[in-house]
Amino acid sequence: MNNTVLASSFILTLLSTIGLVFFIKASVKDRTQNLKLIAEQEADSLLSQLKEYFSNRAYRLAAVDEAQNQLTFKGIVRPSWFLAFFLTLLAAIGTLCFGFALSMLVPKYGQYLIWLVLISPLAGIFYWQKSKRPEEVSLKLEGVFIEANKTKSLLSVTAHRDELKALQEALNLKSYKQSN
Repeated sequence: MNNTVLASSFILTLLSTIGLVFFIKASVKDRTQNLKLIAEQEADSLLSQLKEYFSNRAYRLAAVDEAQNQLTFKGIVRPSWFLAFFLTLLAAIGTLCFGFALSMLVPKYGQYLIWLVLISPLAGIFYWQKSKRPEEVSLKLEGVFIEANKTKSLLSVTAHRDELKALQEALNLKSYKQSN
């Protein structure tokens, strides 16, 4: 093969490897969001449902601020075995490709560069250590109003985006869209 093809293949492989590193780093990024939700029930029954829901999901009630109508729950996020395995597999494929590209550029050391694949478990270890972290969910009752003879509660929730999605599905909460 000519040098132009080898160099361009190596550059593309290097760029893919850089993208893989950023993908692995993004797997542990904090994705906390604030969302306003509407529940079609009164505040007291909603708060008791929320307490039960979060205790079932291994959160504990950490703080109650009655003056602000705010509850704070804390829990530990468990890492995913599947994601740890998946990231390790992606890292193995990426380092293998990078090793092949390097071995074509430097054939003298090519047989040793393939062994770069042995560093791929570091991706799973990195994910496992960084993703097991304390998580906090903050709930604030913004208000109660009556619409079409139904009592509705407006709730502001700050939590991880996956937790927000699970909460909406479990308690049938709707997103609140403010009209300007």
